[in-house]
Amino acid sequence: MAQVFALQRETTEIVSQKSRSETVYGITSLATPIANPERLLDLSRGQWSIENRLHWVRDVTFDEDRSRVRRGQGAQVMASVRNLVVSLLRMAGARSIPSALRQCARGDDSLIFRLIGVRL
Repeated sequence: MAQVFALQRETTEIVSQKSRSETVYGITSLATPIANPERLLDLSRGQWSIENRLHWVRDVTFDEDRSRVRRGQGAQVMASVRNLVVSLLRMAGARSIPSALRQCARGDDSLIFRLIGVRL
């Protein structure tokens, strides 16, 4: 442990316009010369980009929260498959995962061929 930090957040709910503030605390092994306050804030915000780019897509597009797969390693396998699909679609140049999934479901071969590296 090299540093302990406090991060204060002010949030406003979109619908109700109700605001709240919270303080979260963190511990890092990064020394102050490597991780000054600005760098720690960037790292914290970077975590939210993961949440927004992957977990939100899995929750909303694949409706993951309502998945009934719970036995054995099924849930972990399905999460890995969903991550793979999202990564492949992004590598193929998809800007919107839901529209790319619809394009694949329609049988639009152009995106599917791009996924395997075939140029038409």
